[in-house]
Amino acid sequence: IFRETLSKRGVRVITGLGKYFRQIDKNRNGLLSQAALKEALKVFHLEMPEGDFESLWLILDDSKNDKVDYGEFTHAIFGEMNEYRKTFVRKAYMKLDFNKTGSVPMVDVRKCYCAK
Repeated sequence: IFRETLSKRGVRVITGLGKYFRQIDKNRNGLLSQAALKEALKVFHLEMPEGDFESLWLILDDSKNDKVDYGEFTHAIFGEMNEYRKTFVRKAYMKLDFNKTGSVPMVDVRKCYCAK
């Protein structure tokens, strides 16, 4: 049900939620507490009954450390990329990794991408 609600709301909500997660992640560890996730959902008008939230939390907190990786949260919502998108991402990465090192430093990204 939650995934359906998000998909109806569109990409803007999901990307906004990701941006919000990064803003509230002060120590930059990629993890959210239960209270932080609940507050984020409230900010984006994605509230749900407490029982549903508890079920969602149990699914997301698979390591049982009372934290949720927000990358895993967005992956759980989006699911796997389709093959077309995977191919597109691979082509873009190959273009960025012109030294064929298997990693792309920011200096190389800046050579190929302008956010203006």
